[in-house]
Amino acid sequence: MSTPSPGAARAHTLSDFDFSLPPELIAQHPAAERSASRLLDGTGAAPVDRIFRDLPGLLRAGDLLVFNDTQVIKARLFGEKASGGKVELLVERVLPGPGHEVVAHMKVSKKPPVGATLHMYAGGTPTTAFTATLLGRWPNDDGPLFRFAFSDEPHALMAAHGHVPLPPYIEHGDTAEDERRYQTVFAKHPGAVAAPTAALHFDEALLAELEARGVQRASVTLHVGAGTFQPCKTENIAEHVMHREWYQVPEATQQAIRATKARGGRVVAVGTTSVRTLESWARGGTGPDWQGGQASGDTDIFITPGFAFRVVDVLVTNFHLPKSTLMMLVSAFAGYGHVMALYRHAIAQRYRFFSYGDAMLLQRTP
Repeated sequence: MSTPSPGAARAHTLSDFDFSLPPELIAQHPAAERSASRLLDGTGAAPVDRIFRDLPGLLRAGDLLVFNDTQVIKARLFGEKASGGKVELLVERVLPGPGHEVVAHMKVSKKPPVGATLHMYAGGTPTTAFTATLLGRWPNDDGPLFRFAFSDEPHALMAAHGHVPLPPYIEHGDTAEDERRYQTVFAKHPGAVAAPTAALHFDEALLAELEARGVQRASVTLHVGAGTFQPCKTENIAEHVMHREWYQVPEATQQAIRATKARGGRVVAVGTTSVRTLESWARGGTGPDWQGGQASGDTDIFITPGFAFRVVDVLVTNFHLPKSTLMMLVSAFAGYGHVMALYRHAIAQRYRFFSYGDAMLLQRTP
């Protein structure tokens, strides 16, 4: 693992966020129980090894937990071109309107022309269940994604014939266990192609204990896109172009945040997606009469060391990929040297990494 940079002496580069991870520490399956995962408490100077169900004792009455209530859709679809060539789609978002249109990644040996019709399979069988007509690229003629018109309502088709879009580092096909466990217990709004993984550790018993201790709860929505798995490829991280994701901060959550701040409580974001949502909303300004900014829309917020956080005080998060934008986010939040030291400890103590892995608790640096 790289050594800490000398603080403000130089700007961080991509190599600063690299580390060596033994492949066997990449969790391929979830823990037997959601709240039985390990929790690395990084809120103090020295790391403390805990179990996730210890979390209520680490929070305070009057704190506000903010969850991302997005729901993972069965966005991976398989089919074939008219020529018989195999094709795979990963639906990134369903577009509003009556045309059954979606935006998707397309994996195929040779791209079909605009207007071509794909024949999508029924579940796991090579029988045509519906068609997808290629309309063009998205969001423009040079865009990285593709716009399709499905032959029927997209959410219904994905629910019936799609597969759970497991991350690229999980090496097995989706199963009934994945359909249940790669989803939070409070998922509400369908649209994500990746789970808000820090929230996977919460079960109903843990939520009830948090409520009994006076820890309050609110929700935001950010439909996590496949771009969350994309590594940053430019050594100068300022050159990285972030992917866009749709978010919403309900009025009730905005009010809960203002009330929490007014009484001296802490806003505890569950997962980096909640952080990105809250800090995107917060970019509307600050001050005694601050009401926040845009409550919904697309965000491409890129949080790197030096970022001025306006809302989040404490973060519950899983362990992230080397050289990822999420490594940069947690380093910005809790301090680069501190985070890298926590990762060294986690590897030495054989914590489980990534989506089905363990979690850590971080406090924002002053």
